[in-house]
Amino acid sequence: MTTINQAQPGHFYAIGIGPGASDLLTVRAVALIESADIILSPQAEGTNRSLALKAIKPYLHGQDIQTINYQMKRDGQSTRERWQNVAQNVLTHCQAGKSVAMITIGDPLIFATTSYLLQALAEEMDPRHIQVVPGISAFQIAASRFHDALTLQEDRLLLMSATDLEAVEAALTNCETLVLYKAGGVIQELLNLLKKYQLLAAARLVSCAEQGKGDLAIDNLTDFNPSAMSYMTTMIIHCGHRNWQE
Repeated sequence: MTTINQAQPGHFYAIGIGPGASDLLTVRAVALIESADIILSPQAEGTNRSLALKAIKPYLHGQDIQTINYQMKRDGQSTRERWQNVAQNVLTHCQAGKSVAMITIGDPLIFATTSYLLQALAEEMDPRHIQVVPGISAFQIAASRFHDALTLQEDRLLLMSATDLEAVEAALTNCETLVLYKAGGVIQELLNLLKKYQLLAAARLVSCAEQGKGDLAIDNLTDFNPSAMSYMTTMIIHCGHRNWQE
């Protein structure tokens, strides 16, 4: 399929913009943002800023910016209803011949609000009119801070949310590299778990990478004394390597 890097009438674009730095967007992402008629900017309820919108500011020149407020809580029914309503709004604009782009920090398909909207649109919209533009995800920018390979040879890389501590503990013995998203809210519990398995020295932590104030990178958690941590905190744990040299 040939990709057109100018937003087309009646099309929807889910655009990953990376960790939050304006110069870490892909060329394709910039071209579509600059040419889109309408840009949807997600914003958690209770906040008055959007990291995604700040990151694309250099590429704005009169596009219609629409803020989408969403709840930061586990409620499947209300979440589905909220994004169904957003999907109907997108469909209305697209049917009127507008191009619509939704921006999201990181990648649109990895722990992203965009995924909910894509699911809702899939039921109503021609898939040929939907395009997903990948972005640099949190685990990639975190790993880059330490020049640290995530996998070698037959190593297994496991990516998951940190919020289910039982699942995290099980994962520590079922992969060679474990990446934990949303680690900030359970940081002390995670440190206790890593201490139990003697993995504190093998763990890395990055918070608010490329977002200016609050940007933090720790390459050894042995003596780490956490204070309040951001929701956008990622942990990388090197649990070991498979012996592939024999």
